[in-house]
Amino acid sequence: MQGEVGVSVSMENFQTEVVDASAAKPMFLLFWAAQVPPSVQVKESLERLLPAYDGKAGLALSDVAQDQNLAQRLQVQGLPSIRVIHQGQIVDQLEGPVDDAQLTALIEKLTASSGDLLKGDVESLLAAGEFDGALALLQQSIQDEPNNQSLRVELADVLVRKGDDAEARRVLATIAEDTEDRLRPQTRLEFLEEAGAMDSRDTLLGRLAAEPENLEARYALAVQSVVAEAYEDALTAGLDIMGQDRSFMDDIGRTTMIRVFHLLGKGHELATKYRRKMFNLMH
Repeated sequence: MQGEVGVSVSMENFQTEVVDASAAKPMFLLFWAAQVPPSVQVKESLERLLPAYDGKAGLALSDVAQDQNLAQRLQVQGLPSIRVIHQGQIVDQLEGPVDDAQLTALIEKLTASSGDLLKGDVESLLAAGEFDGALALLQQSIQDEPNNQSLRVELADVLVRKGDDAEARRVLATIAEDTEDRLRPQTRLEFLEEAGAMDSRDTLLGRLAAEPENLEARYALAVQSVVAEAYEDALTAGLDIMGQDRSFMDDIGRTTMIRVFHLLGKGHELATKYRRKMFNLMH
């Protein structure tokens, strides 16, 4: 192996360096040879990509030009060839040239935490309107992993989205202030509580049709749009307030947009789009 990314393997150290190591994390075993350029490209890609995953996956290299025994044992037919070993078993494999996108997709699938996977299941249930199913899934997972704070964050967020602000507040109180992503359910709860004292979204839309410069109504619309999970409407309302009067309620248009960005999370396409719009308006 080159550098500090992984280890060179042969029949002699395959058990310890790959099989035993796979008990703790997935091991990417690449069969390659310097004489086969596509295999060199895959090797370089894995050496570049894997370090970004903070040790959640390992890399082992078998240079077939130097030793073919391991390749024969694992029935490798051509180069490059990747076997992914986890918990002592081959769980995936790729044959032939692959690009960075394919490698990244495989790495991310194999290194996703239980919390990441669970979040996808929860989002699917919420998209179908099955709040009780999402809550049951999260509550069972918390029983299995009582110290997993990210699960409690998701539970609080789902409770707010269901409209159970009292229970959401109770769950939030059990989560440490510095827990990653805690700001998301906290912000959502604040929007929900604020919306309770405002007119309905339909009423506000009617008012704004008659009074387009009514900034109080436009701000209330932004809040109600967040509660309805109509995030682009909320961001548009914030942008409109900024465009009309930056001083209104201490620049509430901008701060509302930032709060919505917290809900959407890092890298969300909508957040990226409106961050750019906000920046252009400010400058």
